Amino acid sequence: MRKLILIVVLGLALGALFGQLMMSVPGYWLVRVGDVSFQTSFWFGLVILLASFLVLHFALRVLMRLTRPVSRFKVWNSRARNRNAMKRTVRGLVALAEGRWKKAEKALVKAADDSSTPLVNYLSAALAAHYQGRFDQADTLLKRAHLSTEGADTAVGMMQAQLMLDRQQYEEALAILTRLDRQLPNHPQVLKQLKQAYLSVSDWDGLRRLMPRLGAQQLISKEERDQLEQRAYRELIVREAREGSDIETVRGLWADMPDHLRDNIDLIVLYAEALVRGRQEPIAERLLRHSLKENWDSRLVLRYGLLDVDAARQLVTAEKWLQERPNDPDLLLTLGRLALRNAYWGKAQEYFEASQRQRPSGVVCAELARLYANLGEHNKSQLYYRQSVELLDKSLPSLPQPRDDKDALTEDKGKKGKMAKVKASQEVEAKKSKEVEAEESKHGEAKETKHGEAKESKAGEAKESKGDEAKGKA
Repeated sequence: MRKLILIVVLGLALGALFGQLMMSVPGYWLVRVGDVSFQTSFWFGLVILLASFLVLHFALRVLMRLTRPVSRFKVWNSRARNRNAMKRTVRGLVALAEGRWKKAEKALVKAADDSSTPLVNYLSAALAAHYQGRFDQADTLLKRAHLSTEGADTAVGMMQAQLMLDRQQYEEALAILTRLDRQLPNHPQVLKQLKQAYLSVSDWDGLRRLMPRLGAQQLISKEERDQLEQRAYRELIVREAREGSDIETVRGLWADMPDHLRDNIDLIVLYAEALVRGRQEPIAERLLRHSLKENWDSRLVLRYGLLDVDAARQLVTAEKWLQERPNDPDLLLTLGRLALRNAYWGKAQEYFEASQRQRPSGVVCAELARLYANLGEHNKSQLYYRQSVELLDKSLPSLPQPRDDKDALTEDKGKKGKMAKVKASQEVEAKKSKEVEAEESKHGEAKETKHGEAKESKAGEAKESKGDEAKGKA
């Protein structure tokens, strides 16, 4: 309502201003052509001139459109098809999000030619075909996507790599991602897919080199990075040690390892084992000695006792540790083994027995049994051997054993006895039936022979009576 009042007021103001101008500025238009003249007021002529200009402008536009009807129709048709294509694309994307793959593929492919974004249509349609298991069709649609838009190499390559990872074609996916990584270094999606590909093909060297780049892009959490780096270096050290590679390769891996991983006990033990296999026991001894100063662990202590570098110096070092940890059973076991290397039999025996008192162990009992056997004390040796077997038996999983299932065995024996009795009774009955059948067959044969003899005697008597009658007649 306020706008209407404002418009009316402005209209009245402009009308009053225009009327005032008409009264204050008199004038006229005179147009004379030959003997014909035309005269009007200045303001009316101005209105006619303006109206003539508008009519002429409109007429010219109409004529221009009439001269290009085909092009105008094409533009109109293109716009209409583009609007329809956008509607189909939206329906296809919705169907793709809802998991209706077939409908999504059909709508997206049908709208791709008229769509302003054919790349999106073909990539989405390829994804829908992939989810249907139509891998060849998905590859064809990816090729059409590549041809539809210039500069689409990265998008098509990333989609193709993702589809190959889903199909478990890891080698092909890794080749594509390696090429994309050279073209686009530190691309977030490429780096994430590379991580998945390296894990799938167990490329631990590539994975460990990728971790700093993922961390710099904040594409991986600290916990996951530590876990993957530890796994990568563990697998690499184990593989190099197993294949008997140059020990310098293993040492290079240890040098490249992040500082926080060098305190990992599992990796320290693996690296020490690799050094021992590579005949680098002095380096292994230094590694274990320094590691035990920082992180005391029973696995490192036990591995230190198995080294054969400088037994006397090792024993002195371990005895210093014993002053700080006098009741450590693993350290006492290590000291006993180091005493054996130094031929201190009595000291070895004391350390082993002290370890056994702190924590009974089958391994310690076996060491004592072997020591006493070599010392000639066979009774003690057999005693510790027996204890070692008993302790090892306790560590085994609880499983049914014959001695623990006597009732079941007696039940089995009872069942077997019953079955034997049933079989025996069946055999006896079968024998009796056979004997009865045999007696019946014999009795039948006797009856038949008696019946035959009776018939023969009757026939002889008949013959004799006939002969007597013939003699009487004669």
